[in-house]
Amino acid sequence: MQQSPEATVRRLIEEGFNQGDLAVAEELSSPDLVEHQDFGPDHAPGAEGVKAVISSLRRSFSDFHLEIEDLVVAGDKVWLRMTGSGTNDGSFMGHPPTGKRMRTDVFDVLRVENGLVVEHWGVPDRLGVLFRLGLAQPPTRAAAVTLAPA
Repeated sequence: MQQSPEATVRRLIEEGFNQGDLAVAEELSSPDLVEHQDFGPDHAPGAEGVKAVISSLRRSFSDFHLEIEDLVVAGDKVWLRMTGSGTNDGSFMGHPPTGKRMRTDVFDVLRVENGLVVEHWGVPDRLGVLFRLGLAQPPTRAAAVTLAPA
């Protein structure tokens, strides 16, 4: 029997992203999965792209974990608000490891058909991660005020 959209997504998060099980990404992702989050021009389509994201995150943060804070199912879409966390013990976005812990907000929407993820939209706070790891500096208060519209 086919699992519900919620069960599909929960399994992808827990077994795929949190445990690093790439076979689950293969099993639960459509070969025709449409990715709306920008991962760059060389991002592989379908399950290969999902596996690449999981692998990349777990290389950069070997203890990477997504905690589901809120989950809403509306028809074939699953809406998630999550907290991502991990220790930066591998290269991240071209930077050497910092050894620092990060915590960030992640918002995702996944469309599921026949037990497979067929579409994904994601909004991770990448800039906040760079700030928390010390790889980028937020603007000073004076600079922030200067940028504000009049």
